[in-house]
Amino acid sequence: MKFISLLYKLRLLYNFFLFLALINIFFSTEKVNSKSFSINDIEISTPFEINFNKNEIIDKGFIKAFNELIFSIVQSKDQIKLRNIPVNQIKGMIETFSIKEEKFIDDIYYLALNVSFNKKNIFDLLETKNIFPSLPVKKDFLFIPVLVDQNKNQVLMFSENKLFSSWNLNNKKYSLLNYILPTQDLDDFRLIKKNINILETYDFKEIINKYNINDHIILIVFKDNNKVRVFNKIFFNQNNNLKNLNYTEVNFDDEEELLEFIDNLKLVYEDFWKSQNEINTSVKLSLNISIDNSNNIKINKFEKILSDIDLIYNFYIYKFDNKNNFYKVIFNGTPNKFLELMSDQNYDFEIKNKIWVLNDKS
Repeated sequence: MKFISLLYKLRLLYNFFLFLALINIFFSTEKVNSKSFSINDIEISTPFEINFNKNEIIDKGFIKAFNELIFSIVQSKDQIKLRNIPVNQIKGMIETFSIKEEKFIDDIYYLALNVSFNKKNIFDLLETKNIFPSLPVKKDFLFIPVLVDQNKNQVLMFSENKLFSSWNLNNKKYSLLNYILPTQDLDDFRLIKKNINILETYDFKEIINKYNINDHIILIVFKDNNKVRVFNKIFFNQNNNLKNLNYTEVNFDDEEELLEFIDNLKLVYEDFWKSQNEINTSVKLSLNISIDNSNNIKINKFEKILSDIDLIYNFYIYKFDNKNNFYKVIFNGTPNKFLELMSDQNYDFEIKNKIWVLNDKS
């Protein structure tokens, strides 16, 4: 009888721990998955006519949101591969959307949407097109534009330099780079003027050191009538990246041509930045991770961190017991990169029987 009583108590204890484990799984997060891409404040307007169809307008908003996402995570050379994606396919990649605002003004219907795309579905689409996406990381660069009139052997700065005055006039919503222009300091002008014959090798340190931004872009435009040669020096992560470009004709007095020229240069810089943050989605490292399931707060924190790491393709609980939850994590990178990212969050691991056991250092 004592044996049966003990067995019964053990069974009750096991059921209790099983119940706790189930609570951890079903209530730790609403959805155990990698995070979505959120595109907000998508604005659409159309005349309010007899054949007005609100669903068609919303579909146009979905297409616009999808294009904005692609512009922010895909280099320009690959964007053409994603033209004309059917709206039904786009809708199939949407997790949630909300109508932020809608109104009628003078027989015009205005709509503002927030749209969230499932990151895994987006990455799957890009992989079918043989496209490696990039992390949508915002970045500040100190930006020094120098315009050289070669006919006069003269440096144009500040108010005389239309690149300086117009650079931030036409910023795109989906751009990742924020350009910090230098102040209109006459000492800077004298330095650049003094070095006009060696600008491509001049390091600009006297100017750069005035600002608390180490990463910078030096743009030097050599203008010979309407012919333009562009020398770009992009300094990032202690490395110089040099890019030369040639344009047969640019009329800087034509505002439309000038803004098109600026947009073209910004595209070069955006593509460079995306190349520094590229995700190789063909690499899918599968990790089995064990975490103590006795603390819901720590579980929620761990899942939130996984959701916030863009290099994580997917994660889910594949089994559990009365002590641990076991996660399958699919990571687009190397084990060392994963350990580095998790160490930044005060996590480390020890490997036991091919299971990565999570240790929280906090």
